[in-house]
Amino acid sequence: MDESLRAQIDSNLSHLDHLIRRGNKLRESLTEDPTNKSSLVANRAWQQDCGVAINQLSGGSKAHWLARAFSESFLLRTDLGEAVDMVPPAVIVERLVHVLDQAVLSLSRMGSEGHTAATASIAPQPRRFEFVHNTEIRPVLEQAYADGRDALEQHKYDEALTNTCGILETIVTDALEHHGVDAMACADDLQGKISDWTFNERLIVAEKAGLIRGGCARLPEIARRYRDSIDADGNANLQVSEQDARRTMQVLHVIMRDLDPGR
Repeated sequence: MDESLRAQIDSNLSHLDHLIRRGNKLRESLTEDPTNKSSLVANRAWQQDCGVAINQLSGGSKAHWLARAFSESFLLRTDLGEAVDMVPPAVIVERLVHVLDQAVLSLSRMGSEGHTAATASIAPQPRRFEFVHNTEIRPVLEQAYADGRDALEQHKYDEALTNTCGILETIVTDALEHHGVDAMACADDLQGKISDWTFNERLIVAEKAGLIRGGCARLPEIARRYRDSIDADGNANLQVSEQDARRTMQVLHVIMRDLDPGR
């Protein structure tokens, strides 16, 4: 692949990642207070920056799938197909972040058809899980993250949710084990090792210990119970909606930021 094209793709991926991080922070602040003036001003500026990036990536064509997805993010409809007039700003932000996620996925896959080696060089080495103390599981988490995003893009929402919850459980467990005594002091009546606790119990203790904030409040109930539906072969039997799968991914991003404030 031409070096200039590779550099352009890398630059776009970096810019999209920055926009996604800004969007996740905005969604969190607007969820807490949808009328906050400073957040609303920042939201407008962010949406303008997103529009510029999408326009560049779509070649200025409004017919491009990315441009259409961007426009459709602002329009919500009821089950009867009627437009929703009043949409919470945090919902719009979440939908726009999803469009940016699609753009990242598309850029990362560029050249994948018959150009596997080139694709590997196009996509920068992911370093999302550098904050995880157990270095041996970092590449496993990276692969699970990529698989979860692929599943989400392919509308395999049960698989996407299971992968995302597995990542969330692993990074929270890693943080709890690293903080050891301090974490155990917040465990109340829980007995046994951290690995013996349920997924939900680990989230509760991690929040009490101050390792994570209140992001898990948005975690769908089906995500909290994801392990209950995994059979002996490791297969999940879940009926997951797109909204639940996407919300779980958003919660994961929030918790990753809690555990790695420098993100």
